[in-house]
Amino acid sequence: MSFQRAVVSAALPVLLSGAAILCPAGEPPPLTAKQIMRKVAWHQNKAQTLREAFRYNQSVLVRFHKGKKLVREEAYEYEVKPSARGTEKERTSFLGQYRYKGELAHYYDPEWEASDVDIDGELITEIAGELTNDEDAKDGIERDLFPLTLQKQKNLEFTLAGRETYRGRDVYRIEFEPIKKSWTEGGVPWAGEVLVDAAKLQPVLVTTHQAKGIPVWVRVVLGTNIAELGFKVTYEEFEDDLWFPVSYGGEFSVRGLFFYKRNISISLRNSGFERSQVTSEVAYGDPVAKEPAP
Repeated sequence: MSFQRAVVSAALPVLLSGAAILCPAGEPPPLTAKQIMRKVAWHQNKAQTLREAFRYNQSVLVRFHKGKKLVREEAYEYEVKPSARGTEKERTSFLGQYRYKGELAHYYDPEWEASDVDIDGELITEIAGELTNDEDAKDGIERDLFPLTLQKQKNLEFTLAGRETYRGRDVYRIEFEPIKKSWTEGGVPWAGEVLVDAAKLQPVLVTTHQAKGIPVWVRVVLGTNIAELGFKVTYEEFEDDLWFPVSYGGEFSVRGLFFYKRNISISLRNSGFERSQVTSEVAYGDPVAKEPAP
């Protein structure tokens, strides 16, 4: 018997006994980060289906600052009804204000513009729509920002960074970053972390930031740059398996042509949840037929 084989033969019983200690008989091995996130995707899909029986109120606030000075602000209130195909939203109120001759003046129509060339007016309405009114998302929040579906998880690498207590809940802390080869022209790769309820395998807090900035040639040609791009969404449990996003926000800066520069913040809060219909049977339209096994 060779020296190498002798060493392996002697070590094998010790290694096996160590594995038995780490993973006692009858207990499944601990989940990997990827397995946890697959289960998160499944539970999120289930929660989104359950949300169809509810309606709630939504407040959205978008602010533009030039340096430290507020130059534009728009506040929206909605009644929201999740549906099988997306989100139905009815605006119930709106109030905007913009800086004019050193003072803030009000306006009451989101389509109103201060002048023929109102960059702030066009951009603020576009940002509010793009980031909070995704018609294909059952909560209205831009789906590309957070890796909570199997489709979005395909191009990400996950790492289990630890286990801790967050707001009284036992959670996994999972970090993620884009797979390098997944970068495609026009796409923005996201990195960040997810806090996952260890018992329910639902997201509690998801934080994302831009993993890679806009290419240099784009900044040179267009004279535009988006920096410090990041978003955060928090979830709360209302009933068994029923979780809602309760707050969502982000901050970033935009620099464009003609010395245009703005620091932008957006915040969204959901409240007043109430059941709008009674359902005796719920069918889950999950692409995964059953909860994924570990």
